[in-house]
Amino acid sequence: GLMRAGKCGVRAGGGGYTYLLEPLWWAGLITMLLGEVANFVAYVFAPAVLVTPLGALSIIVSSVLAHFVLKERLNKLGVLGCISCIVGSVVVVLHAPEEHMPDSVEEIWDLATQPGFLAYAGTTLLLMAIVVVFIEPRYGQKNILIYLGICSSMGSLTVVSIKAVGVAIKLTLDGMNQLAYPHTWLFILVAVICGVSQLNYLNKALDTFDLAMVSPVYYVMFTTLTIVASSIMFKDGAGQSLSSIASECCGLVTILSGTILLHAAKQKEAASSPGHPLGLWIEEYLGISA
Repeated sequence: GLMRAGKCGVRAGGGGYTYLLEPLWWAGLITMLLGEVANFVAYVFAPAVLVTPLGALSIIVSSVLAHFVLKERLNKLGVLGCISCIVGSVVVVLHAPEEHMPDSVEEIWDLATQPGFLAYAGTTLLLMAIVVVFIEPRYGQKNILIYLGICSSMGSLTVVSIKAVGVAIKLTLDGMNQLAYPHTWLFILVAVICGVSQLNYLNKALDTFDLAMVSPVYYVMFTTLTIVASSIMFKDGAGQSLSSIASECCGLVTILSGTILLHAAKQKEAASSPGHPLGLWIEEYLGISA
């Protein structure tokens, strides 16, 4: 959808919103939202340290579909990366911590106003403001980490807010009305603002860089920041043995290694392509003519 919209208007990577008129983009967005609804439910019943790493499965699906639909080649190194993601996901599932269900939104609010999480949220928002104002306009089109850094940072705050909203909805359905608390509506507001910001910069990244490159890099950054935010706020690792925590870390490292392999596979293909900007830069740098 972004590729089609870019042919008849200003691309999303250039600040345009022509894609909002593209039916195919809306079809993709609706499909993605259906998946996020399932994610939303998962965050209510399981800790983020379990749910977020399993997002690696979406990288595998994205890479395979990009190979067949968008003609973005997936080589043997990419296949190895997919296998690593699957193995790491299994390890994380086997050693995931049990979920502690908060008794009310007020309890979640107490967790969110701890000095540790306030420091994380404040630092994240400050850094993102600096990046958006001073760095993104100059380097956003050149460095994939700019758009995805903003997207992932906002995403970590979106996840903890969505988890709070999900718990509030579950408690309300169980007969304990949480909608009367202003904290519930504040969490909803934060989730909407951060979610929209996240989607905006993800669109810019997808429009500027290849899907096979965006998916693994975004996953690594989003997963890492989400686990950090959730661990600080919800104390996900509390009560676990050192062996279980070590096994989880090994599983997470295996998943991250798999995503890096996928990214490396794409870079290798790009560098070997004479018509690709990276390939042209290498040729120019080495003094090799095409």
